[in-house]
Amino acid sequence: MRRVTLFVNGTSKNGKVVAVYGTLPDLLSVASSKLGIRAASVYNGKGGLIDDIALIRDDDVLYVSEGDQFVDPQNEPAVASDQHGSQTDWLTLNIGGRPFTTTRSTLVSKEPESMLAHMFRERDVWGNTQDEHGAYLIDRSPEYFEPILNYLRHGQLIINEGINIRGVLEEARFFGIEQLAEQLEVAIKNTQPPEDHSPISRKEFVRFLLATPTKSELRCQGANLQGVKMLCSNAEGASLKGCNFEDPSGLKANLEGANLKGVDMEGSQMTGINLRVATLKNAKLKNCNLRGATLAGTDLENCDLSGCDLQEANLRGSNVKGAIFEEMLTPLHMSQSVR
Repeated sequence: MRRVTLFVNGTSKNGKVVAVYGTLPDLLSVASSKLGIRAASVYNGKGGLIDDIALIRDDDVLYVSEGDQFVDPQNEPAVASDQHGSQTDWLTLNIGGRPFTTTRSTLVSKEPESMLAHMFRERDVWGNTQDEHGAYLIDRSPEYFEPILNYLRHGQLIINEGINIRGVLEEARFFGIEQLAEQLEVAIKNTQPPEDHSPISRKEFVRFLLATPTKSELRCQGANLQGVKMLCSNAEGASLKGCNFEDPSGLKANLEGANLKGVDMEGSQMTGINLRVATLKNAKLKNCNLRGATLAGTDLENCDLSGCDLQEANLRGSNVKGAIFEEMLTPLHMSQSVR
């Protein structure tokens, strides 16, 4: 393995020792990251342009430029400083009224493709506005910027208590610090509580039902309502999709006289349920198990009962005007329906 020392063209300070591998573009990529510049050309100590990585020997000292001509660091140090600026010179940022003092190297080395790196890689290229003290003005949140600056300093994500991590994420995205943004997204995901898919009890459901205003939407999809008693309850427009009303002990759910207009109970298990004289107008009961259900006197106008199992269900006296009985699992006998 060959090792070389890289310097910014025209300087002999703050060099970086790197391993040479792969092709010349690979070396230029490493140089860009290490020196905080857009490396385009490599010169040896005599100013010779290197166009083949095979020409590089172990312990060579190389000078990397962004495409400009070779500048001898011994003869023209002032010119080199003017062109590139010192990567260790100090500067102050005024972030939302709060000053932050750091080095140019901190801003450009860790994330060379970030907005901050482009702003401060070279002197006055962006024409950044400065306050009366010479600090560069940036209209962003100082409390969210501080963790970002510390990350650029030492590479560790540290967020003090009381700082909203989502705010830091937005700042990282704004400044184009992609690696930090990815870390923040993972951290946010890890702080989210796991989704609770456990069924609610009958008591909990009744409590939710009583606490819900009549004009609000109530969703209880997938709830466990085994043997629930909801006589004359008002659940109009509720979502009870995929609920289980069947009690293994044989206790039958009772929703007699309930207002279930427009309710969505698609795919629910309702064997033996009592829906006598309940209102199910415009309700969705597709693919429900209604074996042995009591639907006597029930208002089923425009109710969608497609794919339901209505074997032995009692529909005597029910209103089935406009109801949909397509793809029924078992035949619906006239003895079960309106008389």
